[in-house]
Amino acid sequence: MKHDGKKLVWKEYQKEIADDHFFYARSCIRQSFFPGSEKTFTRILKVELGKDVHDEMHHTSCTGIGYHSDVVPVETTMTVIARQFALMTEAGYENYAASCITSFGLYTEILDMWHHFPETEEKAREYLYKATGREFKIPKNLAHASDIIYKFRNEIASKAKYRLVNSKTGEPLKVVEHIGCHYSKMFPHKGVGGAEYPYVLTGMIEAWGGQVVDYPERRHCCGFGFRQYIVQANRGFSIACSKKKFDSMEPYEPDMIITNCPGCPMFLDRWQYALSEMEGKTYGKDGNGIPVFTYEEVAGLVLGYDPWEIGLQVHQVPAEPLLDKMGVAYDPDKKFKGPNGEDLGRPEAPSYLKFYKE
Repeated sequence: MKHDGKKLVWKEYQKEIADDHFFYARSCIRQSFFPGSEKTFTRILKVELGKDVHDEMHHTSCTGIGYHSDVVPVETTMTVIARQFALMTEAGYENYAASCITSFGLYTEILDMWHHFPETEEKAREYLYKATGREFKIPKNLAHASDIIYKFRNEIASKAKYRLVNSKTGEPLKVVEHIGCHYSKMFPHKGVGGAEYPYVLTGMIEAWGGQVVDYPERRHCCGFGFRQYIVQANRGFSIACSKKKFDSMEPYEPDMIITNCPGCPMFLDRWQYALSEMEGKTYGKDGNGIPVFTYEEVAGLVLGYDPWEIGLQVHQVPAEPLLDKMGVAYDPDKKFKGPNGEDLGRPEAPSYLKFYKE
């Protein structure tokens, strides 16, 4: 009975994820943090999996950061989201794929609001039509981009050139998975596995040969939290949140961190540099940090994409220790070269954190 009960509960935390024909809405902040991730996502879906992805060039920010920081009123946010859905409708798509976790959470929140309070949807339709002359249909399917990579994780595994395995020892790599707070904490049934045991990244790790690290602060915030960082006076709390996670995971000696939120990899990556400068401490072995990746970057590495083509050179914590463990072939001399081979210059080395391959 207990086993059947657990299966029933787990079934409630699954979600429908479309198979094809995705209207893709990019993230406003990912373009500057890790610009190669979204290109890698569309490359995987279009080239490797043969999927139809409409990469919309006219969409805007969802207003998420402004909305959650009490800068943008909900009426404005609803109208902006209505416009996004109108672009989807005009392009002839029904399956909405959001790159950003905050966008995904906000779309989910607004759709839930419209469901329970239909008059708010009518207001949004009225505002949108008056402002732009546009109309929209509700998406048939709403998924975060990590949901889609999760859905096709086994197909990606079947095409893998590398696995999340130490190529020298054959042992699975120890992987910390970090889920963005807005993925399922607000609406647990909208994320694969719910809020406490989300499986969207764990499923990828297991399919690609890695071992998930379970540590005490696994569900703790990365430190972004909008008000924690946007308000300058609160940034001490932001870095303290990240430090709490690093201190908690350090004894387990993880080989890498994988995330599914635009802000989380940036903060888990950059704060390692900041903490090394502040305290002279690094969380990896031999002066290295713990490399931090987006799920698209990890999928790209598994498929054999060139690390520099997918943008790993913009990470503050270098990826080379992880690449070497996986046996990924790469040219260290191309790390700071542009697409045409031009020399982009080398950033100044940190005081403690290793940044250049010896």
